[in-house]
Amino acid sequence: MNRFPILLAILLFIMWLLLNNSVAPGHVVLGAVLAFFVARASHRMRPLQPRVRRLQRAVPLAGAVLIDIVRSNVAVARVVLGLTGGRKPTPGFISLPLDLRDPHGLAILAMILTATPGTVWVDLSADSSKLTLHVLDLQDEMQWVHTIKQRYERPLMEIFE
Repeated sequence: MNRFPILLAILLFIMWLLLNNSVAPGHVVLGAVLAFFVARASHRMRPLQPRVRRLQRAVPLAGAVLIDIVRSNVAVARVVLGLTGGRKPTPGFISLPLDLRDPHGLAILAMILTATPGTVWVDLSADSSKLTLHVLDLQDEMQWVHTIKQRYERPLMEIFE
């Protein structure tokens, strides 16, 4: 078994203990057995394994995502509470050209954009070259495109491609 199933097994084991809120011997043994077999079985089902090139780029990316999620929560709260200075929010769609092609990177980009309040991943073209994104308050489309490409897509490309 290579490195990825071991990492998955460790993460599943930790999640099991956290969800059960217990480190009783029974939970530890059951969690370890389940984590081992689930990781091993799921590894065989994945036809395409991720190839991580620069894992060290994940830490700054995670920090940027957390900061953006907090900022977006504040921005969405302002829109919902009507604290926009009398300006009505302008929802809209963005068509964003993508350079990222790795399916694992695209999946993480989808999670980032969907987890960020005020944005929803709507569509990905068949050739994975264009993303359609819905934004709750779209003021400057080019700013959105620049932000997504620089803060998320470029680091994901460095990690996976």
